[in-house]
Amino acid sequence: MERRIAVIGIIVENTDSVEKLNSLLHSYGDIIIGRMGLPYRERNINVVSIAVDASQDTISELTGKIGKLDGISVKTAYSNKIFND
Repeated sequence: MERRIAVIGIIVENTDSVEKLNSLLHSYGDIIIGRMGLPYRERNINVVSIAVDASQDTISELTGKIGKLDGISVKTAYSNKIFND
């Protein structure tokens, strides 16, 4: 299976969606390398960065589900290197 490293950038503008986001990330925990969340209290926004190692299909599946959450924006940056496992 071809795997890639990617960074998923998430902006949370609707804090009511945080619980759903955390639940979704928990269900994909096996592909998550690391996670950093930054609350920007002055703007009432949360910025989350997730590093993942998975197939491109799995990463796209996760980001698609994140993007459907209300008040959440998501973008993904992929590494160029492909790993064959």
